[in-house]
Amino acid sequence: MIDNHSRPRGTAGPLIGRDLDLQRIRDLLGFGAAGGALLLSGEAGVGKTAVLDILAGAAQAEGTRVLRAAGVEFEASCSYSGLNQILFPFQDALGELQAPFRDALRVALGFESGAPPEQLMVSNAVLLLLQKVAAGDPLVLLIDDLPWLDRASAAVLGFVARRAAGIRVSFLATSRSDAHSLHDSGVLPTYWLQPLDEGSADHLVAARFPDLAAGARRSLLSVAHGNPLALLELPSALPTTVHGPVHDDIPAVLPLSRRLRAVFGSRITSLPQPSQRLLLLAALEGVGDLGVLQAASRQADDGYDLDDLAPAERGQLVHIDEGARRLKFRHPLIRSTVVEASTSGERRAVHAALAHVLVDQCERRAWHLGEATLEPDENVAALLEHAARITLRRGDAAAGMRTLVRAAHLTPPCPDRSRRLAEAAYVGAASTGALPSARKLLDDARHTAPGPRRCLHSAAATAVLILNGDGDGDVDTAHGLLVAALETGTHAYDADDKALVDVLYTLAFVCFFGARHDLWQPYYRALEKMTPEAPTVLSAIGKTFSDPARTGAAASKELDELVAQLATATDPVQITRASTAAIYLDRLADVREAAWRVVRMGRDGGPARRYMSALVHLCLDDYLTGLWDEAAQLADEGIQLCERHGYTGFLWYFQYVQAILAAARGQADQADATAQRIIHWALPKGASCAAHYAHHAAAVAALGRGDFAGAYEHAGAISPAGTLASHAPHALWATMDLVEAAVRTDRRMEAAAHVRAMREAGVAAISSRHALLTEACAALAATDDDEALALFTKALAVPSAEQWPFDYARVQLAYGERLRRVRATTESRGPLSAALSTFEHLGARPWAERAETELRAAGSGRRRPSTPKARTLTPQELEIARLGALGLTNKQIAERLFLSHRTVGAHLYQIYPKLGITSRAMLRDALEHPSPSQNQP
Repeated sequence: MIDNHSRPRGTAGPLIGRDLDLQRIRDLLGFGAAGGALLLSGEAGVGKTAVLDILAGAAQAEGTRVLRAAGVEFEASCSYSGLNQILFPFQDALGELQAPFRDALRVALGFESGAPPEQLMVSNAVLLLLQKVAAGDPLVLLIDDLPWLDRASAAVLGFVARRAAGIRVSFLATSRSDAHSLHDSGVLPTYWLQPLDEGSADHLVAARFPDLAAGARRSLLSVAHGNPLALLELPSALPTTVHGPVHDDIPAVLPLSRRLRAVFGSRITSLPQPSQRLLLLAALEGVGDLGVLQAASRQADDGYDLDDLAPAERGQLVHIDEGARRLKFRHPLIRSTVVEASTSGERRAVHAALAHVLVDQCERRAWHLGEATLEPDENVAALLEHAARITLRRGDAAAGMRTLVRAAHLTPPCPDRSRRLAEAAYVGAASTGALPSARKLLDDARHTAPGPRRCLHSAAATAVLILNGDGDGDVDTAHGLLVAALETGTHAYDADDKALVDVLYTLAFVCFFGARHDLWQPYYRALEKMTPEAPTVLSAIGKTFSDPARTGAAASKELDELVAQLATATDPVQITRASTAAIYLDRLADVREAAWRVVRMGRDGGPARRYMSALVHLCLDDYLTGLWDEAAQLADEGIQLCERHGYTGFLWYFQYVQAILAAARGQADQADATAQRIIHWALPKGASCAAHYAHHAAAVAALGRGDFAGAYEHAGAISPAGTLASHAPHALWATMDLVEAAVRTDRRMEAAAHVRAMREAGVAAISSRHALLTEACAALAATDDDEALALFTKALAVPSAEQWPFDYARVQLAYGERLRRVRATTESRGPLSAALSTFEHLGARPWAERAETELRAAGSGRRRPSTPKARTLTPQELEIARLGALGLTNKQIAERLFLSHRTVGAHLYQIYPKLGITSRAMLRDALEHPSPSQNQP
């Protein structure tokens, strides 16, 4: 269709990821100047027409005349129909040609009747006409789908294209890379338009579909392979964050839109039937193993073999890698098209043939059997359940969940159907992050097997849902449900029973939330009954996660065993459970590498709930080891993840990290507000442990602002002075806060009593940090100065204590303060200076100010150097300001730092008044022109 004066079709704005392509095409064409000819080739849907649209719009804006035509399949047999499209508006101009050319062209275009003109005469007539048209303004001739143009028009246009530069005409035609046309002979130079690169494809999807679920986006990017048409058309079949992203809602083969079927479908249906059958076999086999394909093809009743792939190879639908003996589809969408073009009966037959030959690959064989089976079949269901176990151990929770659901659907009516549905629900709730699917599967399981029988996985899944706000349930409700399932089950306390292990781990978490001695008793009883013995991870958690002050140190060897197994572990369940056992023994550094594997897996679409756990473990380790900026970034990432997946019961972990960092950095109001939010959620739920975490953050905030009475109150809410509360594990983290607050409020008896409780429990044996804190607390509580100084010296000499920088610097500060108090001013300067340096590095402003004040009082000439206004910012605010000064948008800053763009905006709102500026444009000057190389994260 001619497009001489109208706005360009399709995309009116700039194309994402095509700036370089557009510029190179313009240069090759001599655009708007000398002229030239070019063939734009690429796969279907790669955006050739969109490029023509942009070039047409640019040409019109520059005063260049644009002629457009498009090849149409049903006109391909009509001679000169393409020329008719292009030249129809110039009927009047034909009269300016000499008679032979004018008459030949009128007949060719169907304006007059007569003997068919010679092609050379028509070609020259078109050339002369275009030359006259281009005499005033430059001319651009754009032809879409050249292979569908009729042969006569294509030949004439080829004649014109070879001479375009001489008449100031730019000639650009498009063709699919697999199309056969006159251009195959090399008439035109070719520019190959490639698919979008990964970054541009992701940008396009984010811009057009901002609510697309993270897992869906990854599936889309993988299948589309940079094809813009697929990126824009496929999302209609995918879940968005608005409806709650669930990995199992993403189809294994994405359904094609009508437009995509039209683009790719004809290439499949035009093949011979044996070729189509082989392509379907390859599409469903998935790997492309030629040996498997050959063996499976022999199972077919109608008979076909690998030789029947030849038409598909010639049509560039597939490629055979002879060295690897593999078949590869040229584009993932071809695979999707092949599957969509088949019938359900054809697919089942292919799955059955593949299952017959994959006898040595139990996972794949079970899956194909499941797809080939219509009626309930317990043998097939059992094979699928076994395959799901393997898949889950490999870390693919979403696929394991899908396989369990399929196993349940193929299970004859019996309790096993309910059990398999319940296990799928548990995987959804405890691993993949699919809470809505877990609820539905639980309902299905209950309807499948109504009655009093309690399924272990059903109880575990329900408990996870309760902790995340399902109805009015609380910790005690979840606990009662789990204990009832344990005590009435038929598991016989078999240590190899996966459901039993899952329930006990869930019970441990519920007990941890409740932080009460009585809650843990059924857990301990169950471990004693397990045969031949309790798994190491459950035994270790029973010591380190329950009452670590008294039993944590006894689990050191068990934890060593768990950590040793993580070197090559890929199962996120194994990694996160071992990491849970490591928290209160201060061994998170030992599992750090494995935790990062889970995070990377989660960012790539792995199990969201395990991803959250790994983020928590990294955040806690970052806080203890002084990586505070990373802790803040990961906490923001964790909060976004919880909100996206509906895990309201796990938000408090990340809120605690935010609160404790704010407290340590002197943002007391923010810390207090966040702590109150946690307490407001925790108390009605009976989640005392979450409240303990919140009180810890509030205690640190109070210490920072010198409110020692408030600090004592908050620390005492975790564990009263003089005792380490039973089964309140976070009491270990608040020991020095409580003792310091007690001493500063003249409660020395209470402080001394708390030190005795720490020594009686053997807290120092847990880790170097607790050894440091135990001796420091004793020093703080000591009334005799010599004894106190000796204890401080002993504390700071604990091997490896320096790896806990904030705690170590607090002890140095307290030591320096005590030295100055006994008038050892010269000796006090060393620990005070060291503490100040650490606090400044961490951004722990209240403690840095205390250390600086003490140094001045000790007669030190050290003064904090004159710093730019940027020093008044927190480290995260400074990083945001620096990136903003480099010109990054809020969204780009958010992506760099794993924050939400709203969080970035809120930080900037606080940054401007701190720097004394009013706009983003003033950031660079306010930061004294930072070097870009120093500010990249």
